[in-house]
Parts: sequence; structure tokens; C-alpha cells
Amino acid sequence: ATIASGSAIAGAQGGSSTAHASRATEVVLHHTSLGSILTTSSGFTLYEFTRDHASENSCVKIHGCAHTWPALETSGQPTAGSGVKASLLSSIRISGGARQVTYAGRPLYTYSADSRGATGYVGVSAFGGSWYALSSSGHIVK
Repeated sequence: ATIASGSAIAGAQGGSSTAHASRATEVVLHHTSLGSILTTSSGFTLYEFTRDHASENSCVKIHGCAHTWPALETSGQPTAGSGVKASLLSSIRISGGARQVTYAGRPLYTYSADSRGATGYVGVSAFGGSWYALSSSGHIVK
């Protein structure tokens, strides 16, 4: 069993109310018209932000970005679903003490207006960068 840490409690108290969080966030591979991409276990597309560098969330530094593109948060070690490489999953600390899931060193985000299985926002330019899906190898899917 996973025991929640103090950072998880701090993240729950200070994190964005729109962020997706659970004790052990699972990342899965979903087959779409764009190919196989990473999604949440609920089927929501996961995005990377081209302005991020070296496992750092740049979105939190841009007014309105984190509300529109919430970080995929986790309170425990993120887990890999079928087809997802566990060795590429990790997390970083973001503002408020929360932990954001990363894949191949890329912080992962959801889109606040997304619907389950949607890929129409892949490749959108917003907040000074582009938002792309990722393959199981960690490469950008456009």
C-alpha cells in the first residue's frame, strides 16, 4: 500500500482545484487517429508543453496557463499501464508542493476543456508554446 507523504497533503491544500490528482496516477496508452498516445486512466489526452526545459514546468510561471493546462499531479509514484514504459515515468515538484508526473523528462498536462478521447487540441499553440501528445517512447505526436 502507498502511504501519502507530507508533500501530497501540501499539494492538496495549495494545488489548483482543476488539477487531476490521485494517490498513484496511472498513465496508459490509448489508440487514436493520431496513433498511440499517452492518456490518463480515464482516457484524457496527456500533453507536453514545448516551453518546458529540463523537467521543469514553465506553464506555472505564465498567468492563466496552469488553469487552462493543469499539471497531471500524483501523490504517489506514477504507474505505467499496458504499453507505457515505467522506466520513463517520474515526477517533479511544482509550486505549492505538489508533484507533477513526467514522461521521458517531459512534464505532463491535461487540457481543462478536453473530453475523454479527444485529440483536437494536439498541436495547439497557446501561452507561448505548443501542446503535443506523446508516444510510448516519449516522442512528440503531432
